[in-house]
Amino acid sequence: MGKVNQCLKRLFIAFNALFAIFGGLMVYGLIKSSAYSHQMSAVGGPSVGWAWAFALGVLGISCLGIFAGHSEKPLALKIFAGFMGVGMIVMMIFGIMSAVGKEQMKTSMQDTEMVKALLHTSEMSEALNQLQEAGHCCGITGASDWGNVIPDSCACRSSGYMYSAYASGCKAKPQGTTGPNQIYAETCSKYIFDLLDMAFNMALGLFFGFAVVALLGLLISLLMVHQVNRHDDAGASFNMKGY
Repeated sequence: MGKVNQCLKRLFIAFNALFAIFGGLMVYGLIKSSAYSHQMSAVGGPSVGWAWAFALGVLGISCLGIFAGHSEKPLALKIFAGFMGVGMIVMMIFGIMSAVGKEQMKTSMQDTEMVKALLHTSEMSEALNQLQEAGHCCGITGASDWGNVIPDSCACRSSGYMYSAYASGCKAKPQGTTGPNQIYAETCSKYIFDLLDMAFNMALGLFFGFAVVALLGLLISLLMVHQVNRHDDAGASFNMKGY
């Protein structure tokens, strides 16, 4: 018979296995999205470096939890509990950083010079072209972001809007520029901000949610340590009586 309640042990191992799978999926997702990481960070989006640290941390600590639960070793359980305590604090800090990052992102998107510098990269230009076609908008701060050559993705169409909330009609292209005669009047800044705002809100929920999960993991691991110590103390007492 084990030192820990078997239902609690199975719950603990299943809990960590689930998060190990989640951490592995995060690593896979970060590998797939690495092409856009620089552009996201440049406009104030969440840093991919922190995302990698978070994903690897979740994966590593979950594997430690599985080992600690299976082996019922007090030292491993205490180390896991320590990580849970630190993780809870870190998740709360990340949540606060995400809230602050939302305002920094909005300020960055209003910086015309930085936007123009970003559009010099082929990846960002292609991403914005696709966004303009989907969101029926032109430029981030305006059509002037594209300089003298406005792309066809800014060409305004009078019908078939996919996102009517962002489509505000057409206007003539700026004088001295080449490209479509009629372009979308709305900029893409609100569309991009709403998408990134949703991402930040999801990150806030994720971080504070993980803080609660870390607290639960801390309490369960401490309970398991208590049960192991009580079992060992009872065994030592029995041996002393027998002696």
